[in-house]
Amino acid sequence: MSRDRPINRSGARQVWWILAVLLFVVLVPTACMLWFLSAAMRNSHLAARQQLLEVCQGQADEARRAVLDHWARKRQALVAPGDTAPAAAFAAMVRQHVADSILLYDRAGRLLYPAHGALSPRPDAEPSPAWARAEALEFSQSAPDQAGAAYAAIAAESKDPNEQARALQAQSRCLAKAGNQDQAVELLTGPLADGRYRRSADAHGRLIQPAAMLRAMMLLQDARSPKARGLIETLRSRLNRYDAESLPAGQRLFLMEELARIDPNVPLPTLAAERLAAAYLEQEPALPEPGGLSRATPTDLWHVATADGTVVAIFREARLAADLAEGAGLARRFAGTDAAITPASMGEEAPPLLSVPLGRELPGWRIRVRLRDEEAFVAAARGQNAVYVWTAVLSAGAMLVLASVVAAAVGRQMRLARLKNDLIATVSHELKTPLASIRVLVDTLVAGRCRDEQQAREYYAMIARENERLSRVIDNFLAFSRMERNKAAFDLVELDLADIAAAALESVAERFDRPGCTLAVDVAPDLPPVRGDRDALVTVVLNLLDNAHKYTGDEKRISLRAFADGAWVCLAVADNGVGMTRRAVRRVFDRFYQADQRLARSAGGCGLGLSIVRFIVDAHDGEIDVQSRPGEGSTFTVRLPAGGRGGSTGAAR
Repeated sequence: MSRDRPINRSGARQVWWILAVLLFVVLVPTACMLWFLSAAMRNSHLAARQQLLEVCQGQADEARRAVLDHWARKRQALVAPGDTAPAAAFAAMVRQHVADSILLYDRAGRLLYPAHGALSPRPDAEPSPAWARAEALEFSQSAPDQAGAAYAAIAAESKDPNEQARALQAQSRCLAKAGNQDQAVELLTGPLADGRYRRSADAHGRLIQPAAMLRAMMLLQDARSPKARGLIETLRSRLNRYDAESLPAGQRLFLMEELARIDPNVPLPTLAAERLAAAYLEQEPALPEPGGLSRATPTDLWHVATADGTVVAIFREARLAADLAEGAGLARRFAGTDAAITPASMGEEAPPLLSVPLGRELPGWRIRVRLRDEEAFVAAARGQNAVYVWTAVLSAGAMLVLASVVAAAVGRQMRLARLKNDLIATVSHELKTPLASIRVLVDTLVAGRCRDEQQAREYYAMIARENERLSRVIDNFLAFSRMERNKAAFDLVELDLADIAAAALESVAERFDRPGCTLAVDVAPDLPPVRGDRDALVTVVLNLLDNAHKYTGDEKRISLRAFADGAWVCLAVADNGVGMTRRAVRRVFDRFYQADQRLARSAGGCGLGLSIVRFIVDAHDGEIDVQSRPGEGSTFTVRLPAGGRGGSTGAAR
């Protein structure tokens, strides 16, 4: 543990007061600067946002007019069929993308197209006796071959194209039931495909030829065969023709669905509109009031009716929003932002930058403009914010540097004060103890209170030892003073390390010549010379031996070895003392550090010996290390350059 002594309380209070003032001086301006920076950036952001809002407001007014103009053109395209067939009018408006689907009514409010409800049988659809016999054979008696022959006879004898087509259709059905699929396909694609049956219909008014084509495709079972591809193309062409066909809407939708199932890639541009109309009519909505756009019963649909109520346009919400935005050129007008046209019911995660209603023509719809990842806003404020940020960084850096300088100065003053206190206390203790012992012994001798000459000689010897101890303390303090002033002077000459060891052993011979103390010396012969200061190197050995003697118990086993190790000449001092922890090993050469203060107080010392040793060894271009474990003693090894290589640093260090 270190023998550091605390600064006096008044000094500590003064240091803490200085640190508190320093902390206040740094934190208060920093906090004020951060507040100013935050306020300045916020105001800059608001100013940039306001400027952007003003620009967007002008663009939004132009976009609103463009949207209303686009909507007006859509409304104008909703034209009553007049002399045009309702189905053709439906197809024309859908293909022109006027709406997602169209409903056509007459002025009495009756649905003209698409009417997807069930078809009632015609009044003249009562079966003849021949039909009754054929149906009985097919359904009641389960005789498809006989029923097929009966249907063929009807087709041959009838003069009505509708009845002929129906009979051929029934005959093909019976052939398929009898397992003659190929003959059934030939009948459906041959005689029944004749032009005279183009408008032939069944009892419910459904065209027979398109149904026959679908039935033939189903019997073929291979949609990739040439015959199937021809049937698909023919049926597609007929389903996409609305001008010359009287195909009922329900049958058209059914055939389109089946054809799309057989070949999903077949182009049917009106299929989605037919589906939407069917879904819309299933909800049985009330007809919209003529005028503005309104929400339909399915929540994702909107509808609008013409003034006379003959045309109802149906829109999907997402498609309508995209169409209005595209028609008004919203993406071009609001570059760098996310601009959209949305109904008022659409939820918002956060308030948009701008929201402009489109008026009574499109009630509830509005133009919403949102910043795209705040990029436009950040770009507008980035220049000013950079000035604020750099000002804050430079100011904070300057204050940090100033605070670091002041803190370092305060830290140096604290360390200097602690060092002074330690030095004063150590000097007082280390000088006072031997002087007090000498004074007592001298007073005893002067007073003549010795029993005999033997006791007097013992007192003289004790005075000599205390004087030697006092001299070592003073020498260490003088060396420490030179170390502090970096003015240690060394007289470098070539030396024999054996002579250095002998001189040191002569000085400590009396201390080690006592019961329970063993000093083993092993100096290798013919050691290479070293270049150094004789007195300084003797001091190194003396301090190491003194340290070993001080930190061993009553049974002292100490060894001094001198040996060569490659380019080094080494001195090693080992003991059986208390040893040191790894933390103590790292600090053992620090000034005033003592690993065991209890032993240090009983044996004397001020914690300067090992720091002086390292200073001298470093001045001789050498190295010193220590190996130690608690309870197992320590070994200090000094390595000096062999052959007079050392001392390159000169005499003054």
